[in-house]
Amino acid sequence: MTAKEDLTMATAKRRRFTGEEKAAILRRHLVEKVPVSNLCDEYGLNPTVFYRWQQTLFEHAAAAFERRSDAREQRLKREVEALTARLARKDEVIGEIMAEHVALKKGVGAI
Repeated sequence: MTAKEDLTMATAKRRRFTGEEKAAILRRHLVEKVPVSNLCDEYGLNPTVFYRWQQTLFEHAAAAFERRSDAREQRLKREVEALTARLARKDEVIGEIMAEHVALKKGVGAI
């Protein structure tokens, strides 16, 4: 490597990949069987970075499936809580109306 190339690499800005880009690169390796060395050359990646992405993918793969069910359970739980609160409020209102009804009946009977 020449001094000029070394200086160029030192001043080059680090490229940031989005989550979608990382997933696409990993997919090409895992599904399309593109060798890691080819992908790293194509995208200017250090193989260590590629394998770190792959490790992260596998560590969080279960979460991709759990989130849907957890989100659904959380939504259902919130709905149940809201309906329970609504029902409790209706019970309070019915109780107040019944108390007024009884008081009116007693008042009419006294006349």
